[in-house]
Amino acid sequence: MKLSTKSQYGVRAMFDLALHSGEGPVSISHISEREEISVSYLEQLLNKLKRVGLVKSVRGAKGGYVLSMDARKIKIGDIVRSLEGDLSLVFCVDEDRARSCHRLDRCVTRLVWKRLSQSLDKTLDSITLEDLKRYPIKKK
Repeated sequence: MKLSTKSQYGVRAMFDLALHSGEGPVSISHISEREEISVSYLEQLLNKLKRVGLVKSVRGAKGGYVLSMDARKIKIGDIVRSLEGDLSLVFCVDEDRARSCHRLDRCVTRLVWKRLSQSLDKTLDSITLEDLKRYPIKKK
């Protein structure tokens, strides 16, 4: 399984907002420059993150984007699921879709995929944007 660039870039953009919180709204062009992500792709990602309530946009000459809540409350899993959708590795571990599998009651591998999916969710939900701010990086 590979996450798409939506998740990779979305987490980087959200991290950039967290890193620069307290400085006012952050423009897409500044995020684009620092994170080396095209402005048009960032617009798509930030619009999606805005629709789910993870960021807010501020209009005007000094406008841009801000986190909609404290970085301690935004889990990486929230960002990734907002951009990717369901993260179940196979359809049979998604309870809504599992019913359509005729082998569900006798599938021994489902346990493996279910545990792996749960582990992925647990890991992504155990890290917040605030946690990422603690890693030593050079601020651009």
